[in-house]
Amino acid sequence: QVQLVESGGGSVQAGGSLRLSCVGSGYAYSTYCMGWLRQAAGEQREWVSVLSASGSTNYTDPVKGRFTISRVSAKNTLYLQMDNLKPEDTATYYCAAARAFRDGWCADIKSWGQGTQVTVSS
Repeated sequence: QVQLVESGGGSVQAGGSLRLSCVGSGYAYSTYCMGWLRQAAGEQREWVSVLSASGSTNYTDPVKGRFTISRVSAKNTLYLQMDNLKPEDTATYYCAAARAFRDGWCADIKSWGQGTQVTVSS
């Protein structure tokens, strides 16, 4: 059973940085497409960034140039470095593991983390 645990959320002022971590267990981490999604209050969950098993990355336009996704396979850990944070980045951030990488994003999600809150004040 795939299990994902996120950490690293918090409250920062605009322009600040946070690094989210997602530790996985129960599966061969490096063989999955991994990604981060976020859900703001009253909004639908959306992809933020993905990292395919082969190392391809993708980012939603609003975070390009500010967020960086990476992983350390030996630690089964996925990261999301978030710099120059903006109030519109405020959301609950979720880590996900998926079976496929399709059309630039992860597809067929197998597991979700519990989410970590990011709040950016102006």
